[in-house]
Amino acid sequence: MYDFAPKGDQPKTELYADLAAAAKALVDGERDGIANMANLAALIWQFLPNLNWAGFYRNVEDELVLGPFVGKPACIRIPLGRGVCGTAAASGETQVVPDVHAFPGHIACDADSRSELVVPVLREGKVVAVIDLDSPVADRFDAEDATGIEAIAALVAGSI
Repeated sequence: MYDFAPKGDQPKTELYADLAAAAKALVDGERDGIANMANLAALIWQFLPNLNWAGFYRNVEDELVLGPFVGKPACIRIPLGRGVCGTAAASGETQVVPDVHAFPGHIACDADSRSELVVPVLREGKVVAVIDLDSPVADRFDAEDATGIEAIAALVAGSI
């Protein structure tokens, strides 16, 4: 049984260190990427406040395909370069979007989403997936969130 829980009111650096340690423990020794993504999406959902969606899109034949997630049903396929997720996948760069309605080409899977953080997962220099976090709160994500999720993406890249 896994028993991971955020400690409550703690600085983001500590929160992300705890989240990274829990993520490492979850994927350690497990080879199934889908199972690992499912557990990681649930873990992120549990640790991070003010999310309405947390999950993965997998890069399959140069198109993003929905992977394991927690939240409302989502768009299944996203072309590279389109929307926040497609932009992150095409560029290989993290996207921190304070207001999704101001992002050119934003794909609205959930009308309640106001801000978004998308982090590419790189393996051998290639984007194999993206971690997508949505929030109903405008300007929810900042550089500390980006750095924390980027560290988790690097940590688990070989396990998904």
